[in-house]
Order: sequence, then structure tokens, then C-alpha cells
Amino acid sequence: MKGSTHLMIGVALGAAAAAHYPFSLKNASLYIAISAFSALAADLDGKSLLNSKIGQVSKWLRELMYWSGLLMIVVLIYSFVTSHTIDFKFSTAALSIFLLGLVTKEGIIRNALVSLIGAGLAFAGWKYSMTWLIGFGSFIAVAPWMKHRGMTHTIWAVGIWSMIGSGLEDQLNIEGIMLVATVGYLSHLVADTLTPAGVRWLYPLMKKPIKIPFKTRL
Repeated sequence: MKGSTHLMIGVALGAAAAAHYPFSLKNASLYIAISAFSALAADLDGKSLLNSKIGQVSKWLRELMYWSGLLMIVVLIYSFVTSHTIDFKFSTAALSIFLLGLVTKEGIIRNALVSLIGAGLAFAGWKYSMTWLIGFGSFIAVAPWMKHRGMTHTIWAVGIWSMIGSGLEDQLNIEGIMLVATVGYLSHLVADTLTPAGVRWLYPLMKKPIKIPFKTRL
């Protein structure tokens, strides 16, 4: 399934969460950013999360996410330099949006940058005793070098992502973050199950893919 389709599903799930839980602009941006990233995270093992022949709208969206996230990170750095404080919720949204823009690019350089950021996050998690951040950093550091539709497309990966989401929810103290992250990731596997290639949900215990292909191309 196209990466742009996964992204739209993730955004829709995040928007639904923002409407369901007590609303604030900051929380809504977190629900959408986390859900969208979760819906694409399984394809960190691919060459590109968007189809190689993407349309102009997809290109615009990718660049918007990349530069918006980068701008938010610059704002965070400025805030830290001037006031020596960091808003963890804002920084989570900024990093999610920046990573969304970064990982939808393609090639070895993209993989190396994602892995470098992942290693940095894992180190930060170790330094500040944040188990969920160690897990998150390790996941995005290793995933780009895995075989496509391998371990990242399994029920085990959903469980790992759910634990990461649980730790993030405790860190942010925002209800629903774990659910949004889990459902976002799960949506990717369900959507790919509807394609001819299917998904090996129980790999390596069961190597045969499960598929319920639609005739229409998604």
C-alpha cells in the first residue's frame, strides 16, 4: 500500500483522538503527529515511505513536514538557550513531525540520518533513565536496515510499539497516547494485509503471509 495512504489513515486516526479526548491545540498536535508517525513506522524498513512516483501534493506534504519540524526544533533550541527550559510536549510533537518529513525521503543517506537520530535518542533514554525512549531510539535506529515487510510488520512489533507508547503516555501524562500509537501502527499492518503481498503477522513463527487483497490499488 502507498505510504501516502498510510499517512492519511494515521492523520485521520489522530484527528479522531483529538476530537474524542479533552481538546487543546498542543494535545491535538501530539495525537495527530504520533498517530501519523506510528502509521508509517512499520515501513522504516523500506527504501522510501512514499511511492517513488509520488504526486506533487505528496511532495509538498513531505517538504512541509520536514521544514515545519526543523523549524520547531530550532524554536526549541532557542527556548533552551534563552530560558534553559524545554517543553516536553512541544519537543515530542516537533521531533515526530521532523521524523515524518525525514523518513519519507529515500536512500542510504536517509537511513543513516534516521539511524543516527535513533542512536541519539536511545542514548538520551539511557542517560535520563527513560526505558521507553531507549526502546523508541533503538527501533528507529535498527529498522531502516531490516528486510522490507519483515520483523517490523509483525504482531511482535505492534507489542513493542505499544510498550513505547505506554511509556510516552506516562511521560507526557496525556490520556490516549498509547492507544493512538498502537492503533496507528496496527492500521499499517491491517492496510498491508489488504494488498496482494499481504503481511507475515507471526514471522518468524509463521512465514506464510496473511492477505485479503482488494482488486483496487491503494
